[in-house]
Amino acid sequence: MKMVKDTLSGLKVRHAMRKQLIVLGPDDSIDCCIQYLIKYKVNAILVGKDSEKPLGVVSKSDIMGAWYSGLPLSTPVEMIMNSPPLFCRPDDTLDSALDTMKSNNIYQLYALEKNSNIIDGAIAYPDIVGLLYHYCSRCDQGLFNKSKEMAQDRVKRYKVHEIMTKQVESCQEDTSLESVVEILSGSRFGAILVSDDQNYPKGVISKTDVTLCYRHGEDLSVTAGTIMSSPAALCYEQ
Repeated sequence: MKMVKDTLSGLKVRHAMRKQLIVLGPDDSIDCCIQYLIKYKVNAILVGKDSEKPLGVVSKSDIMGAWYSGLPLSTPVEMIMNSPPLFCRPDDTLDSALDTMKSNNIYQLYALEKNSNIIDGAIAYPDIVGLLYHYCSRCDQGLFNKSKEMAQDRVKRYKVHEIMTKQVESCQEDTSLESVVEILSGSRFGAILVSDDQNYPKGVISKTDVTLCYRHGEDLSVTAGTIMSSPAALCYEQ
């Protein structure tokens, strides 16, 4: 049977991974971790020591859990990190990296050099999407190509409704931030939709918003409507 070649065929982790890495020491504080998460717009930070294999990872979900548990911002990150981190190799295929992330329900992997404790880079879902966008934008049959009118009849164009997650997590504007944290932690979504009494989308609360509230000393009793990002960015299912 003839094998069908897909876009990921032949692509390696090194083609998509980011070289910029942030590593905190085990004794660095949660406050310090939040600052780096926000400054560098990342969702997780490695924890380790110089020349040693990383000890763990601290994500925005871990930060939310720390706030929910009442831990002070001065708490060392080693108290909340997930350990050990999961690794891949720069020459592993993107398919295998995606399989590892999906099977372990994680957002990203760290690329470890062969026979070494040195981290060469990190790869997450947005990195892979960015690489695919790069390839698709240059494809002869892509929507960005001048001959897109001819390509429309030859290439299947997926619609939003074909791949979207249909079970949407949402809350009302008067929902407490404590409840929002519980929903985000239980659903493993990166953000929650905030709706009005008519269920019309009014805004979004992301893990980044929650993390910033923690650092700014907000109380868990504040309402979703007071901290949400508005308006919500929308598209049609077609």
